[in-house]
Amino acid sequence: MAPPAPPPSRVFAELDPGPSPVPEGRGGSPALPDREVHVSGSAELSALPDRARVSLRLGSRKEAAAEARSSVSRRLQYIAHSARQRGVPEENMTVTEDFSRVENTYQMEAEVCIIFSDFGQMQNICNLLIEKLGTSVTINPPYFYHTPEAIDTLRWTCLLLCCSFCLSVCVTAVGNTRRKAQEVCRLFGQALGKPLLIKEEETKEWGGHIDNHLSQSADSLTLQERIQNATAYASCRVFAVFEIKGKENRRSKLL
Repeated sequence: MAPPAPPPSRVFAELDPGPSPVPEGRGGSPALPDREVHVSGSAELSALPDRARVSLRLGSRKEAAAEARSSVSRRLQYIAHSARQRGVPEENMTVTEDFSRVENTYQMEAEVCIIFSDFGQMQNICNLLIEKLGTSVTINPPYFYHTPEAIDTLRWTCLLLCCSFCLSVCVTAVGNTRRKAQEVCRLFGQALGKPLLIKEEETKEWGGHIDNHLSQSADSLTLQERIQNATAYASCRVFAVFEIKGKENRRSKLL
């Protein structure tokens, strides 16, 4: 499958400086536009997953339908109570049940999906359920992921970091970049002006992955390895153009 086409670049600010006006009382054609300085900045950031989904499975097979239902119901109530007691909102828990007849018995199966934003809380609850319910419940490894809000934050933080680097030439966003740039400009009798163009040239996003060549299987990964594999990355490059004013323009403005 061919990779998706990259998104078109975006222009965040663009000002047309236009030709310099002719000083009053002087004839001739307008002065040539001021010279420009081009600045580019790039950044790469990463963000750990902010959510984890844990799936718990339990079941019972009895000759009497009521006994099968009751056995599963008691454990479901204990799981929900334990999660709520430790701060998991009700809306973050989803329960699905399946009741069937197998030969001469009744089978009741259930699955509980719990969404966690606190991974320490997740570990504590899972450890408690294993301790109290033992093999009567199967807890699958957590699935880590990012909410859309987290991805948007990563994308815009990366983009703003690039813009800040470029704008630092004029607004001291990064260390002494502005001072150094002004010193260079003074050597040539120039002054830094306003930004004429700020353009996003490239943005990339990608996520972690599990190397299939690793000796250990996905099920044997540690919690930290799973979190690392779910880490999201973003990179971007921004191009900016700033006006450079000559001495003649500065004197005109003072007058």
